[in-house]
Amino acid sequence: MTARLLSGPSTAAGAESLAGHRARLGDLPGRTDRAHLIGMIDAAGLLGRGGAGFPVGRKWASVAGRAKGDAVVLANGAEGEPLAHKDRVLMASRPHLVLDGLELAAEAVGARRTVLYVGSEHVDARIALERALAERAANRTSPLPRVPTMLVTPPVSYIAGEESAAVHFVNIGDPRPTTVPPRPYEKGVGGRPTLVQNVESLAHVALIARYGADWYREAGRAETCGTALVTVTGGARPGVLEIDLGTTVGELAEWAGVSASVGSPVLLGGYFGTIISGAEAWRQPLDPVLLRRAGAAFGAGVVAFLGDEACGVTTTARIMDYMAGSSAAQCGPCVFGLRAIADASARIATGQPRQDDLSRLRGWSQSITGRGACRMPDGTTALLASSLRVYDADWTSHQHHRRCAMRRGARVGA
Repeated sequence: MTARLLSGPSTAAGAESLAGHRARLGDLPGRTDRAHLIGMIDAAGLLGRGGAGFPVGRKWASVAGRAKGDAVVLANGAEGEPLAHKDRVLMASRPHLVLDGLELAAEAVGARRTVLYVGSEHVDARIALERALAERAANRTSPLPRVPTMLVTPPVSYIAGEESAAVHFVNIGDPRPTTVPPRPYEKGVGGRPTLVQNVESLAHVALIARYGADWYREAGRAETCGTALVTVTGGARPGVLEIDLGTTVGELAEWAGVSASVGSPVLLGGYFGTIISGAEAWRQPLDPVLLRRAGAAFGAGVVAFLGDEACGVTTTARIMDYMAGSSAAQCGPCVFGLRAIADASARIATGQPRQDDLSRLRGWSQSITGRGACRMPDGTTALLASSLRVYDADWTSHQHHRRCAMRRGARVGA
């Protein structure tokens, strides 16, 4: 069986119709075959694709155990990561696969209500899902009970996709993270146990329900089984593609038309990710477990080739400024810490550093971690720490000589 998330018509062709979806994949299995769906997901080893990589089966079981038939499922398609496009491509081209997963999740955890949470800038995705919902309403053949679905569009915001921020927005219109506990699976939308699941994860479940755990585990070339969507930038052929987990960065470089220079660092995972040197990167398997061991992260499925001509200091300063401007502004580490990091990075990048800017950055990259109300400071300082390590000579040159060896700044994702 070769069916995968992006099998079928080209994603450039737009949204697959309900008729085309059913002709290609068939209907969802009957209720008897779905009775042990959570166990099947567990057996498949499916990890969440929203960034944290948490086991999907375990997450569903946590909600189901508390639901008592009154849970909520929120399909998270906010995708606020600036370099990522995988979720919007999936929603815009395979809306019925996402809706199949949402429907299955509602039954599995005992939900009476579902929410499609789609970033307001993802216009094609929103239109595709609206049309798909209308198609399904007019051609209702699913044996599952009908569960009301609300489509919600949060504003453009990096943090709007964080699960407590998504719940907060649905509840009161404020897309900022809330202090936990309680966590959404305990008390979420409307005070009910809420499963917040990334749309790619739901689409994988729709296929696992049809073909089984063993089928899912056939894919994958390292420790983590299955396939994943990745966004590749920085090469001659940027785009979104589906890979076997374990595919190396070097193989993606070849696909994207990137010169295999060991001097070209790579940003993995997005703005919450890690910059690794070219010497490490080209051999690195894109596997969430192996990346975690290596001190990196699969994150939002971003592989950004920075290029030999890129100034790592300028690149990092731009990211730090973006992250400081995107914070929830709810605690000191975000309000003061991230802005101080961004300002110091900018001074160093533009050749106007204060005497202690670089030493302060090195200290802040360690001391701010774990002190924020959400994970925004942690993710930002982790990326900074990786940049300070990989581009050590460049940071030192900017600080002490007020110049950069590179003539051009980097444009990540260009």
